[in-house]
Amino acid sequence: MTAMETVVEINEGSSPVILGLPHTGTQVPPEIWTHLNENGQLLADTDWHIHRLYEGLLPDATSVRALFHRYVIDANRDQQDSSLYPGQNTTGLVPRTDFDGNAIWNEGAEPDASEIAARLARFHAPYHETLSAQVARVKAIHGFAILFDCHSIRSRIPFLFEGVLPDFNTGTHDGQSCDPLIESIVAGLAAASGRSHVLNGRFKGGWTTRHYGRPQEGVHAIQLELAQSTHLESEAPPFAYDAAKAEKLRRTLGAMLRRLQEFKQGETAR
Repeated sequence: MTAMETVVEINEGSSPVILGLPHTGTQVPPEIWTHLNENGQLLADTDWHIHRLYEGLLPDATSVRALFHRYVIDANRDQQDSSLYPGQNTTGLVPRTDFDGNAIWNEGAEPDASEIAARLARFHAPYHETLSAQVARVKAIHGFAILFDCHSIRSRIPFLFEGVLPDFNTGTHDGQSCDPLIESIVAGLAAASGRSHVLNGRFKGGWTTRHYGRPQEGVHAIQLELAQSTHLESEAPPFAYDAAKAEKLRRTLGAMLRRLQEFKQGETAR
């Protein structure tokens, strides 16, 4: 088994839609695990069960899933560790803290520059090499590709944002990462669901959305950040999946993906 196969799970499909799953992995190599403190070993900032939530919603979709945990290295940050939201609390390429601002590494065990470089090569690069290849493959088939980046987060995290996060948080880098109709489809179906929703609010799309989204070249990217209260029994350990909640949510997510699959390059809003 190659290193790429170890850290990335790929399912190739014939649809123009590609599901990106950068934060649902929970694998941490033993040599890294031992450096995480007790808090870090909770892996609390996982996008819990997101791969299960989207499974089978669009059978022809391609999916690219990072199997490694974001504490190993964050596949949704750039290699230079630039802040996605300057002036706001956030976490970086290799997080120093969890989403509550609490340390996740044993004292003196935070990775140094050489360790981060090694993780970039071992984990981050294979994920994005795979994702880039799938975007190119799908675009070659259809003339365009739609990257739907799948995320979730706890609905209450005072360190990152005030109050309660809406159920649906659609991000398009303020309209720069995809065709306006794609943005309208996802935001419109979120609104039609009757759930709370926002477009380009606290989450405007991570590095994946901003990096791959080149609508003028036929590559569209959009991020959907779900509040975990929509599909978990509780936003606390053990972060159990709530099948009844999830099934209701899956109806809306499935409608979004099916409508995106019908998108035609150059189509305008009806």
